Amino acid sequence: MLPSFSKKPPVTVAFNMRWKKGPFGGGNQWLGQMVPSLERCGCRTVARLGPEVDCVLGTHAGLRSGLRFSYDQVLEAKARNPRLRCIQRINDNDIRKGTDAMDAHLADCNRAADHTVFVSGWLRDYHAERWFDVSRSHSVIHNGADVSVFHPFGARIWKPGEPLRFVTHHWSDNPAKGFDVYEAIDVAIAEGRLPGVELWIVGRWPENIRWRAARTFPACSGHRLASVLRDCHVVVTASRHEPGAMHPVEAMQCGLPLLYTADTGGTVELGQRFGVLLGEDFPQAIEAMRARYRELRDEVLREAPSGDVMCAAYRRIVQQLVCSA
Repeated sequence: MLPSFSKKPPVTVAFNMRWKKGPFGGGNQWLGQMVPSLERCGCRTVARLGPEVDCVLGTHAGLRSGLRFSYDQVLEAKARNPRLRCIQRINDNDIRKGTDAMDAHLADCNRAADHTVFVSGWLRDYHAERWFDVSRSHSVIHNGADVSVFHPFGARIWKPGEPLRFVTHHWSDNPAKGFDVYEAIDVAIAEGRLPGVELWIVGRWPENIRWRAARTFPACSGHRLASVLRDCHVVVTASRHEPGAMHPVEAMQCGLPLLYTADTGGTVELGQRFGVLLGEDFPQAIEAMRARYRELRDEVLREAPSGDVMCAAYRRIVQQLVCSA
């Protein structure tokens, strides 16, 4: 006789972040992928902290909060329900934001965490120097983008003799996104010091910049952005102190190797595997990219971070915590 099967979901996971339609940062994209991924695996996802919750999968929404429930409430719920487990995703710090309160805020929230996920090894090491004890249960899971949108099918492939097309895209016009470097590349192209190179700029940029050679596109997201990325060959990023930037990941998922600067935070981990370091000698770096383009593109197609890999990694942690509670 076959056993009877319960219709009750195997686990209920609560998210403390409010999802917003549209491009509201990496945390919002993470949430938009995690919820359907867990639900496809039979889990129930909720946006409240009720007695039925088995696991909290939490992040933060800035120093002004905006969460559906706080980490203090998670601690209170854990006191009532010893089986409740909490995973805290950390994707920020003070050095990126130019603040002096984010690190302390994240450390305080971490009191509720049974497992901590950092979006890069660089970010983990940053916080380990300040407050995080690396002997505690933790993981590094790089961000990934939606694979149904950001994929390499139909992407342009560079061939020797053709112009090598670089692209960068940013929603923010903050100078820390590396616009001084992009402007220097633009000037070098305009003055003929970088022959056979094109630069595309997507999104927003500081008002004082007047592009001379770059082709510009308005801010866009989703399928429209992915289509622009697939029409390019290489993504360039000079964004400073990024814990886990989404813009290079979206481009790499579209098949583009990475040209990166040394102070890009967690992006360096991706660049060391999938790209070429951009120093002061632009021509040297670009020649290295031309020489290694096929090799790096193949590596990107094999191993670059992706949304499905990211979601699977979080799901395994939920399973481990809940099933051992």
